[in-house]
Amino acid sequence: MELGNGTEILFYGNTTEEPPLATLAPWDKTTLLGLQISLSAFLAVITLATVLSNAFVIATIFLTRKLHTPANLLIGSLAVTDLLVSILVMPISIVYTVSKTWTFGQIMCDIWLSSDITFCTASILHLCVIALDRYWAITDALEYSKRRTTRRAGVMIGVVWVISVSISMPPLFWRQAKAHEELTDCMVNTDQISYTLYSTFGAFYVPTILLIILYGRIYVAARSRIFKTPASCGKRFTTAQLIQNSAGSSLCSINSSQEGALQSGGMGGGGSPIFINSVKVKLADSVLERKRICAARERKATKTLGIILGAFIVCWLPFFVGTLVMAICKDCWFDPVLFDVFTWLGYLNSLINPVIYTAFNDEFKQAFQKLMKFKRCY
Repeated sequence: MELGNGTEILFYGNTTEEPPLATLAPWDKTTLLGLQISLSAFLAVITLATVLSNAFVIATIFLTRKLHTPANLLIGSLAVTDLLVSILVMPISIVYTVSKTWTFGQIMCDIWLSSDITFCTASILHLCVIALDRYWAITDALEYSKRRTTRRAGVMIGVVWVISVSISMPPLFWRQAKAHEELTDCMVNTDQISYTLYSTFGAFYVPTILLIILYGRIYVAARSRIFKTPASCGKRFTTAQLIQNSAGSSLCSINSSQEGALQSGGMGGGGSPIFINSVKVKLADSVLERKRICAARERKATKTLGIILGAFIVCWLPFFVGTLVMAICKDCWFDPVLFDVFTWLGYLNSLINPVIYTAFNDEFKQAFQKLMKFKRCY
C-alpha cells in the first residue's frame, strides 16, 4: 500500500508492519562491517603500542646497568604486568568487544577472566608499592637507603601477586555450575554482591585511597624541602644520592666537604682574609645554585606525581564505579557500549604507565636513546 506522501507500508497477515531491515537499507550491513573493522584497527593500535612501550621499558632496564636498582626493579615489574595485559587480555578483548558474542568456550572464558582480573589488579597494586617505596625514600632517606634492597623489592612484588590472585580466583568456583550451558557471553557474575564489593575495594578503592594519602605526603615533603635552607638540605640528604635513580624522587644534595671547608674557613684557620672571603662567596654561590637545581627537580617530581595519580583515576574510576553500580542496583540500566568504553579506558592505563614512569626520568630517556641506537648501556 502506498500513502499520499510516497511512504509504502507492507501488510503481513492481519498486522501492519514496517519492511524488514534488509529491504529498508541493504547498505547497513556494509556500514556495520566498516565500523567493526575501524574499531578493530583502533583497538589493535592501542594494543600494539602497549606491547612495544612496555617491552622497551623492560629491555632498557635489563640492558642498562645503571638502572639495576630496587626502585627500577619495581618499575620493571610493573612493565612486565602491563605487557601481560597487552598480550594475554587485550587481543581477546578486541574480538569480544567488536563481535559482542563469546565464541571461545567456557574454559577459555575462565582463563581470560582470571587473567584480566589478576593482571589488571597487579598493575594497580604495583602503583601502590612504587608509591610506598618513594614515600619511604623521601621521608626516611638515610635509614631506608640501607633497607632498600633487591630482596625487599622482590618481597613487595610477591605480595602484589598474592593479593591479585586471591581476588581473581573466587569466580572460578561458582562458574562451574554453568559449565554445561552454551556460553554466549563472558563476564564476571555481579549477582555475587559480596565478591563484587571484595574485588572492587581490594583492586581499586583501597589502593586509590592509599595512593592519594602517599602521594599527598610525598607532595608535602617535596614542597617543604624546596623552601628549606641550603645548609639543612645538604646536611640531610648528602648520603641519599642512590635514590635519585627513581623517577620523581630526585633529592637535593650538597657536597659536605665544601660545606665543611666553608665552616672551617670562618674559624681563623690561618688563611688570608681576602682568600677566605673569596672562598665563602664562591661556595655560597655554589650552594644557592644547587638549591635552585633542587627546587626545580622537586617541582618536576611533584608535577609527575600529579600526572601519575590523575591518569590512574581517570582510567580506572569509571570502570569500577560502573561495576559497583551494576552489582548494587539491579534495576539500573547501563549501556553495554559505555561499559566497553570504560573497560578499554582501564586497559589504556597499561599504555600510559610506561610513558609516565620513564618519560620524566632523564636516565631512562638517555638509556632509551642508546637502546634505539643499539648500544648496550653501562
